[in-house]
Amino acid sequence: MHQYGINIVKAALHAAHFAGVDGLLAPLTRGLGVIFMLHHVRPEPPRDFEPNRILKVTPDFLESVIKQVKDAGFETISLDEVPERLAPSYRGPPFACFTLDDGYKDNRDYAYPVFKRHNVPMAIYVPTDYADGAGDLWWLVLEAVLERAPHVSVQMDGAMRHYATVSPIEKSLAFDTIYWWLRGLPEDRARHVVAELAQSIGYDSSKLCSELVMNWDDLRDLARDPLVTIGAHTRRHLALAKLPAAEAEEEIGASIRRIESELGRPCRHLSYPYGCSQSAGWREFEIAERLGLLTAVTTRKGLIWRRHGRAMTALPRLSLNGDFQDARYTKVLLSGAPFAVWNAMRRN
Repeated sequence: MHQYGINIVKAALHAAHFAGVDGLLAPLTRGLGVIFMLHHVRPEPPRDFEPNRILKVTPDFLESVIKQVKDAGFETISLDEVPERLAPSYRGPPFACFTLDDGYKDNRDYAYPVFKRHNVPMAIYVPTDYADGAGDLWWLVLEAVLERAPHVSVQMDGAMRHYATVSPIEKSLAFDTIYWWLRGLPEDRARHVVAELAQSIGYDSSKLCSELVMNWDDLRDLARDPLVTIGAHTRRHLALAKLPAAEAEEEIGASIRRIESELGRPCRHLSYPYGCSQSAGWREFEIAERLGLLTAVTTRKGLIWRRHGRAMTALPRLSLNGDFQDARYTKVLLSGAPFAVWNAMRRN
């Protein structure tokens, strides 16, 4: 999201908070619970150019959200308990689940101690290639290239596009343009473009995955704690909707089997890579259900309602976003009011 869009959203959340809209509407719009989405949990402040900072929150902010959730009456539970909470007969308090995508080492080093201290369950979704150290973190490679290069050239839609990337603003604009163009390409083509850019400036990304992501020994150690659930995130972290059905099913199925083999326990939960409507849809939801998964989560924004009990492999999440680390924003979002307003606008 461009900074202009971020500022608009922040202003809207500020206004809702100070107007007390969240408090007024929460009884009608909060639903039954929330599944939080995180990626990185790290203590350092954002850099001037860090386009992927939306994927990073601080341990202090995570801790504040946990306290805020508990103070608001939410009960923190594991993913295994979600189906019971969505049963028609359940009448207990609202629930909160915390999930982290990709399996970064900072989940172990910074997030896990916070969850452990508060006795809160956590789930980590792991692409199996990443745990092997062979994953392609292309969005981080693109950031690294633009951070280092004073200019880049990319063949886009039949024309060579040139970008000055000297200042942080120039780098950010180039990243946004190139990133979203890549997201529309076939997966192998997008990754090839980023690999060529890295090669053009002599940036070696071959060790990036093993440096940032937990390996199988790390995951086994962490999974010994009953608070920790390890879920699947496919093999290669590809947008499944872009793949033939058989390949998409193998991406999910192979990752489940590998996790079960490595950890010696069932793998019942999945997170779809990217998770938006262009990356995972009803075909993928049906595949996940057919493979026997208990839950599968998207990145579609929203809280959990009773109706989601009929779509357990298409669950929305609430992102803890690095650009919105403010308790006031979280309070408004937890009320469900922004999602209710947005859905009403879409219907109209």
